[in-house]
This record gives sequence, structure tokens and C-alpha cells, in this order.
Amino acid sequence: QVQLVESGGGLVQAGGSLRLSCAASGASFILSTMGWYRQAPGKQRELVAAISGGGRTNYADSVKGRFTISRDYAKNTVALQMNSLKPEDTSVYYCNVDRGGGMRYWGKGTLVTVSS
Repeated sequence: QVQLVESGGGLVQAGGSLRLSCAASGASFILSTMGWYRQAPGKQRELVAAISGGGRTNYADSVKGRFTISRDYAKNTVALQMNSLKPEDTSVYYCNVDRGGGMRYWGKGTLVTVSS
């Protein structure tokens, strides 16, 4: 059974930094795309950043230059380093793993709150 466990959310002032981590277990993820999505109240869930099995990264325009996604293939973890945080980054952040063939998995989410 695939499980994704997120950690690292919290409260930070604008301009500060946070690092989110997600540990995946229960399957092989070497070829999977791993990523982070976020959902603010009243808004749709949106992609923040993703990294493919081959290491290709993709970022939302709103976070380019501020956020960095990375993964440890041996440990099946993916991290999101968030710098220069803005109040509009306040959301619940979800870890996602896409193994292809319709097999997508989500973590329970971790709240990030950025105060102005």
C-alpha cells in the first residue's frame, strides 16, 4: 500500500523560508514523477512543482526563482525548499506521486501559513 507522509509545514513571516519533505513507501518510485500541489481555501488545487524520474523539474510561474524541488531516489523522498515566502503562498501543500497508468497518490497535506 502506497503511503505518503509530509512534514515541515508551519507558520512563517513573509520573506522567510520553509522546507517541506515527503516520504513515500509501499512501491518503487524511481520512474515516478513526484511533486507538490497546493490548495488555498475556495481555490482549486494547483501544481507547485514536480520532478520526473529522470530529474526534469517543472514549476508554477508564481514560485519560479523562490522554490526548489529535489528528491532522493534512494530514500524515496521529495523536498520543497521555499524561500522568500509571500502571504499568497499560504495553502495546504500536498505531496503527490504519479506512477503512470492512472496510479496517482496523495499525502494528507501540510499547512503553510505566511503572515504579512
